[in-house]
Amino acid sequence: MSFFKKVRNTVDLLKSVDMDQLAKINKQIDLSEAMKTLGKLDERQLAGLMKMLKTKRHKSQSDLPPIDGDFYNLDYKLTEEQRKLQMEVRTLMEDEIRPLINDHWNRAKFPFEIIEKFKKLNIAGIPYEGYGCPNLPFLMEGIIAQEIARVDVSTSTFFGVHSGLAMGSIYLCGSEEQKQKWLPQMQKLEKIGAFGLTEPNVGSGVAGGLETTCKFDGENWILNGQKKWIGNATFADVIIIWARDEESNQVKGFLVEKDNPGFKAEKMEDKMALRIVQNALITLTDCKVAENDRLQNANSFKDTANVLRMTRAGVAWQAVGCARGAYESALKYTRKREQFGRPIASYQLIQNHLVEMVSNLTAMQTLCFRLSEMQDQDMLTDEHASLAKVYCSMRMRDVVSRAREVMGGNGILLEHDVARFVADAEAIYSYEGTKEINSLIVGRAITGYSAFVS
Repeated sequence: MSFFKKVRNTVDLLKSVDMDQLAKINKQIDLSEAMKTLGKLDERQLAGLMKMLKTKRHKSQSDLPPIDGDFYNLDYKLTEEQRKLQMEVRTLMEDEIRPLINDHWNRAKFPFEIIEKFKKLNIAGIPYEGYGCPNLPFLMEGIIAQEIARVDVSTSTFFGVHSGLAMGSIYLCGSEEQKQKWLPQMQKLEKIGAFGLTEPNVGSGVAGGLETTCKFDGENWILNGQKKWIGNATFADVIIIWARDEESNQVKGFLVEKDNPGFKAEKMEDKMALRIVQNALITLTDCKVAENDRLQNANSFKDTANVLRMTRAGVAWQAVGCARGAYESALKYTRKREQFGRPIASYQLIQNHLVEMVSNLTAMQTLCFRLSEMQDQDMLTDEHASLAKVYCSMRMRDVVSRAREVMGGNGILLEHDVARFVADAEAIYSYEGTKEINSLIVGRAITGYSAFVS
């Protein structure tokens, strides 16, 4: 290269250099040493270095969109008062209950202090009229179930058993005297309820195969048998026990108090899911129950089924909450976790998982929203509730699995919450009717043929 060409190239180079910026760099590194090092690089190494230098800096978390599992903004369909209550529940769950959960879940202990915290919200018995209950739409019961499950499915199950199954049984099947006695106290969470239907040998076949029996001796009802998987039963004040009448062969319901002679509740250990929920094996041995503690309007399994229909919609909303909690936890993680110099949320395969998750979640939310609207319009049928339970529990499983996937090895650690959602999803998948039983209920409705084994 000629001398004049070198001078011209040097002048052009100096024109392109920001001398102030060069002076700043010179204070931080030895430019002469840097030039020597650069001169030793080959073309491939220089190209790689330039690519790295041109890579855009990461966006700060404040520049990113908010983490919100309500992609279609269904919350905007709520009234101002409903939205306010939703946010009160969310604030309680985030600020006061979330810090307690992983420790208690790990130790399979129930954090009894949350009962006092829930009392402030006045949300027990949300859809019931009278007896101190809020008398709000069933939609709000679903929204609240979602908000609680979004942080912890166990807490949502505790609340659903008490407010839905136990209070619901008394509300639908109790006499006026029984409602007046129990519902105001249960609404204030001064008395806690449980619901005893499932048995060691009888799960889905409770309609015609209950082994727990009841017999009237002229003064009292005598109950004998066992119940299994009964949430809250180790500490509940009143347990709704369903038993088969030896004389009529019909299912009847009873209000059994925890200190009732012949009643025994033993905590079930070593569960892999819903570890905070205190499930019990109940043994009834010549358990005497007065006639005025028999649910006066529960005279067959049809009455039991009315309670299950009402609460099954809430379980579908629980599945939504579980999926939403897992999705939001996973999204938060992928935006902070870096590999190869970039947040993993910026990679195509991770984004595909996240989109699949939010797609499933949005479909679940819209289905449940319409389900609750139908419930409020008195249009809800068994098949409507069953379809929601089937679909939402299956899609929930997919969402939590993908949440675990994008977290890699960290997905099995409690500190990131998703491991807990993965485990608890298995309980939601099974209770309040298995996929198979609920599928047959829907199948009967759409074909006109019953595939149940008689």
